[in-house]
Amino acid sequence: MSNAIEEFIQSYSKAIIEGYAAVFAGAGLSVPSGYVSWKQLVNPFAQSIGLSTEKENDYLAITQYYCNSRGNRSRINEEILNAFTKNVSENENIKILTRLPISTYWTTNYDHLIEEGIHANNRRADIKITQDNLATNLYDRDAIVYKMHGDVSFPSQTVLIKDDYETFNFKRGLFTTALKGDLISKTFLFIGFSFEDPNLSSILGRIKALLGENVREHYCFFKKVTGSSEEDTAYMRAKQDLIIQDLGRYGIRSIMLDSYDEITKILREVERRCYLNNVFLSGSMSVDEDGWNIKDAEKFAHYLSRHLVAKDYKITSGFGLGIGGAVINGALDEIMQNKYQHVDEHLRLRPFPQVQSGEAPLPALWTAYRKDMLRECGVAIFIFGNKVIGDKTVLANGMMEEFAIAKEYGARIIPVASTGCTALKIYEEVFSHKEEYPYLSKYWDQLKTSKDPQVIANIIIDVSKI
Repeated sequence: MSNAIEEFIQSYSKAIIEGYAAVFAGAGLSVPSGYVSWKQLVNPFAQSIGLSTEKENDYLAITQYYCNSRGNRSRINEEILNAFTKNVSENENIKILTRLPISTYWTTNYDHLIEEGIHANNRRADIKITQDNLATNLYDRDAIVYKMHGDVSFPSQTVLIKDDYETFNFKRGLFTTALKGDLISKTFLFIGFSFEDPNLSSILGRIKALLGENVREHYCFFKKVTGSSEEDTAYMRAKQDLIIQDLGRYGIRSIMLDSYDEITKILREVERRCYLNNVFLSGSMSVDEDGWNIKDAEKFAHYLSRHLVAKDYKITSGFGLGIGGAVINGALDEIMQNKYQHVDEHLRLRPFPQVQSGEAPLPALWTAYRKDMLRECGVAIFIFGNKVIGDKTVLANGMMEEFAIAKEYGARIIPVASTGCTALKIYEEVFSHKEEYPYLSKYWDQLKTSKDPQVIANIIIDVSKI
């Protein structure tokens, strides 16, 4: 991984965690799903007027010439409708970008893939297609999608020909105003654009006109160009370098890739790092065991929870028997004293339903519930873990299921064996395959012996940063 890619991952992950990340999507983001590129959309119009998209890359001019030759744009509207209403599937990059807690999406695409991706991830999108939409807010929204060039549902109002661009500030000027605000306050990832994309050139021109020298750092992905010969490659690389320098005028840093296939791996790493700040704390204790009494276990859980919140981690808790209240109290102590009482930013409580009131049996409901809790947690901590069935003390099988789910989701597993019970069993299983957990290599002994919540908190912090 290059230094530029690593720097992007760190910077953009931080922007997501702190709530100021945004996405600007071009046609290339939708192409892997089966939609046409801009070049493919324009090609039949070019052929109709005797031009070729292989020789001409000013697609705005081509569509304008075609419209001029026809006297209207009805055929263009039909083509947009046909091209972007066919059944396609989401692609992995859209799935990741819409799964991440990003609240602002801009796009020049006409399709609905971003909106559908947000909905598929149980998030509510407030979609802005017209200027009138900008004046209203959707209650309980999770993200805003600005479709600055229109939507396939209204093909006659899409921005595609020169006339549309020339009258943009008159017909859709409020989008320009909203974009200006976001460009000043957010860190954008431009994705799905090519170097010679006239769409990108137009947008960047607006950015420069809007912001002058007050530019913020943004990012874009581009593939290293290659030609049919060494001479062609040298020429194209020289031109590419000049374009990269020019993008710097707009505050946009170009992340160079050998293949666009690398984007998915990079976005997955961004997602993984974002979730490392979310900690799932699994544990329960119904009776004294393994040298621990419930009072000491509560004290341990309380201070562990508090230490983590103090370091800006977000704790997810299922309110485990015996120690669930201590986890909550520890987190709340820190939140109320030092975190401006912003409970939702640092604590997510998910107490388990105890009575079956619907058709779903409780075990199936609990499994689904655990998966939902762990889905966005990058670290899973296991402490204590026992319960009483009849007159016997047994290990907490729910914790074992949470361990299996955490492994499935790729979370970093931290079993605190010194707390005994189920946590010790998980430690033994993990230790027997310790090559799969290299991030714990320096901490095996401490996890087995330390009963100091500060020491354990420091291990969690270190592991989440590896």
